[in-house]
Amino acid sequence: MAYEIERKFLVDIEKLPKLENGFVIKQAYMPTSNNTVVRVRIKNTKAFLTIKGENQGSVRREYEYEIPLGDANEMINNLCKTPIISKTRYEIKYEKHIWEIDVFDEDNKGLIVAEVELQTENENIKLPSWIKKEVTEDNKYYNSNLIKNPFCKW
Repeated sequence: MAYEIERKFLVDIEKLPKLENGFVIKQAYMPTSNNTVVRVRIKNTKAFLTIKGENQGSVRREYEYEIPLGDANEMINNLCKTPIISKTRYEIKYEKHIWEIDVFDEDNKGLIVAEVELQTENENIKLPSWIKKEVTEDNKYYNSNLIKNPFCKW
């Protein structure tokens, strides 16, 4: 069984090191009837279909599969809710983890979120100086909710 263990944080942009080698991500969500999330993501020239279960703190089930780029575009255009999420992702190695820094565009412009994946739910991590506040359990920061209530409306 696949699990994602991830913590999410707001970032102090003034303390963040220079961001380099980012890649654009476009993602959209298919309607579901429960707390399951079905996401289609295009990351550069690769595409993925991801199914995520309901969060239990920082843990949830996650299944991700690479799919043809053409299929992903068709799914986004024909099966997914709008608007889509657009962001540039940067990766920063800090201590023994890779931190993913998402700089959002369009209706979520101005929002910058850092995520780190863990091996266990109770894993101790040292936070970089550019971390402001943990938002792991605040569902308004979930990408799937940013399409319904974008950052520009907060």
